[in-house]
Amino acid sequence: QHGEDPLMLCNLANATVCLGWQEAAVALAQRAIVLIPDGVLPRRALCNTLPYRDGITGAEHLSALRDCAARLPRADLGGFANARDRRRRLRVALLSGTLKTHPVGWLTVAGIETLDPAQFAVVCLVQNAAPNDPIARRYRAVAQEWVEIDALDDVGLAARARELEIDILIDLGGYGDAARMPACTHRLAPVQVKWVGMQNHSTGLPEMDWFITDRWETPPELESTYSERLLRLPDGYACYSPPPYAPDVLPLPALANGYITFGCFNNLAKVTPRVIATWAAVLHRVPRSRLVLKTHQFGDQATVDRWRDAFAAHDIDPARLELRGSSAKRAFMAEYGHIDLVLDPFPYSGGLTTCEALWMGVPTVTLPGELFSARHSMSHLSNAGLADWVARDAADYVEMAVAKAAGIRALATLRAGLRARVKASPLCDAPRFGRNLGAALRHAWTEWCDS
Repeated sequence: QHGEDPLMLCNLANATVCLGWQEAAVALAQRAIVLIPDGVLPRRALCNTLPYRDGITGAEHLSALRDCAARLPRADLGGFANARDRRRRLRVALLSGTLKTHPVGWLTVAGIETLDPAQFAVVCLVQNAAPNDPIARRYRAVAQEWVEIDALDDVGLAARARELEIDILIDLGGYGDAARMPACTHRLAPVQVKWVGMQNHSTGLPEMDWFITDRWETPPELESTYSERLLRLPDGYACYSPPPYAPDVLPLPALANGYITFGCFNNLAKVTPRVIATWAAVLHRVPRSRLVLKTHQFGDQATVDRWRDAFAAHDIDPARLELRGSSAKRAFMAEYGHIDLVLDPFPYSGGLTTCEALWMGVPTVTLPGELFSARHSMSHLSNAGLADWVARDAADYVEMAVAKAAGIRALATLRAGLRARVKASPLCDAPRFGRNLGAALRHAWTEWCDS
């Protein structure tokens, strides 16, 4: 009656992708762009849905990101008076709405805690503060200053950051909820860096100078799909902080069950029709095997029914599927005790979920793509010494899953020692990561000093 509303289309695009309808979500965002040709919000919706689309390339996503960035407002707040001293103590600001129990928290807080305080003073620019959250308290303990920014618009935020004399600004939000990355167009600091937090690929922002990554996430052949200069850390791009309440690792379930249980605890947005077909091929190749999928969307019976039908279309008996809804974090991690090995989705791979599975003794078969978000599991597995779980293509993914499932003794041995192995690896070595992160930030600063 009133025509299509662009805001509603954007909201619908974000909701639709979460139900696993990736193509429909992208189409909704594109319809909103037609209605507001110069609008930012529809382009943000497109940038947030494209990474889940099967077949997405780095060049295609970079083009959309640059198109969005070009339409963000920019205010000229002038230059910076920061002293161009290579060796002085630097003021490093974290810009985020998720400095708390959240994937951003689990993957960054240990690295921030172990930055050399003689070299770096941490300032937290916080949206949606959660003062009683345990990870928020860890950030607050290490921060020299804690500044809540909810009341500031983007220009006001940039001005406040300049008052705080920030040297390096690290965005931890991207275009996500409670994220303030668009403020970076006004320049909050002379050096601006993207790290974690909706880090699904490049930002496309000309004002974002650097992008924290590693050799697995961004090999040389993919550099051209980033608008930023790359800060490649020598190990992985993130450092996992396992929760202290994580349950103990249980023996391999297949030893008692007599069959393999595959699992995936990722959001349905990551599970495309091609992933379903690939998983079905694995189930057909591994007799009596089961597949457990766990995500909050399975709290809805209609969604459960739709996903059972999707697997039935590939001749998978519904009895071989278990679709579980959400649970509290400790219970969530305990459910890995029922899983023999994880099947990673693609093109958007697991990130924190892969780290959690490894901590619970469960390895992941993964298939990397071109986007940053398509290579998270590859990075975490390789960083933990499990590069042999990374497939070359979809056919190799199936063969690898079948072969790994056949090696019950090897799986049981790996599981028994995996937590200790991960704990000793660079994936969880916070002091090592802090040194590497500090060196990367110092390099970025030196480049600015010499510019």
